[in-house]
Amino acid sequence: MKDSRSLVLDTLTFASPRRIPRHLWLLPWAEKRYPDYVKKIRQLYPDDIIQAPAIYNRPLNLIGGKYQAGIYVDEWGCKFVNMEDGLMGIVHEPLIKDWLEMDTFLTPEAMLDIDVDAINRFCRSTGKFVYAGSIVRPLERFQFIRTMEQSMTDILFEEPGFIELLRRMHEHFCKEVEIWSKTEVDAIFLMDDWGTQHAMMLSPEVFRKYFKPMYRDYCEIARQHGKLVFMHSDGNIAEILPELVEVGINAINSQLFCMDIDRLSSEVAGKITFWGEIDRQDILPNGSDADIQNAVNLVYEKLYREGGVIAQCEFGPAARPENVLKVFECWNRKGNREA
Repeated sequence: MKDSRSLVLDTLTFASPRRIPRHLWLLPWAEKRYPDYVKKIRQLYPDDIIQAPAIYNRPLNLIGGKYQAGIYVDEWGCKFVNMEDGLMGIVHEPLIKDWLEMDTFLTPEAMLDIDVDAINRFCRSTGKFVYAGSIVRPLERFQFIRTMEQSMTDILFEEPGFIELLRRMHEHFCKEVEIWSKTEVDAIFLMDDWGTQHAMMLSPEVFRKYFKPMYRDYCEIARQHGKLVFMHSDGNIAEILPELVEVGINAINSQLFCMDIDRLSSEVAGKITFWGEIDRQDILPNGSDADIQNAVNLVYEKLYREGGVIAQCEFGPAARPENVLKVFECWNRKGNREA
């Protein structure tokens, strides 16, 4: 019997996997509120994909907890305000208020000093597909440093400080991808939300001018070390999905139900793996069993190409626990030669 890693690789290469791989995205919010459901899902439908722990040789000088109510200061020094346990907060104050502060701005060098031996031991201890414990996110990191509102103005005016900040972030992230690519993880992980509910948050021209070349560099570094590239991006990103395929993204986690799934089927199915998901805005909170089944059927029929689909959904705020369980029950019956 093949292990989970081989199952995921068969999926990513469209090599007729014996079943659809599984991956539950579980927010601490759900673990606190529905521990019995979490335990049941994990027992019946264990993940085939896991994230490696981020183990560093030096402290990162964090303040607070990422998913705790109150103030959380991350490894870059960005301050998040969180109103509720189990969720991640929002940045209200820029880390760099004036471009003159670029003179003293430093990227977090401690994040480049990972414990390679410990991470490799973790990878060897499991038969599951493992992706990196770091998150490479140039657009979101830029927004965290300058705040969402100010970042939009920065992009509009393209001031020298904006260009320099992007350059420094990209230089850091290239080093981060390089270091993680030298471990025994199977994939690197990128995360930038590009879409709103109905369209791109920023124009495709901005994506192409500034960020697409960054993603291409990350994918090339990963490829040179035999690694795959997974990416998460929320919202309607149909306009740039073919270009994410072009730069070398192997699997995309996106909000399929915000987009025209027929368009995705015709333009990129069979070229990239859809790492979920099932609609967390309507179906997971409000859907019936039939709605869940229909959603799973739709994703399978439109996007499966002898692989290319991972059973994934997010168990977070508003999701009904019985609906999350139903998602994996339905996927377990799809193309499952083990059943």
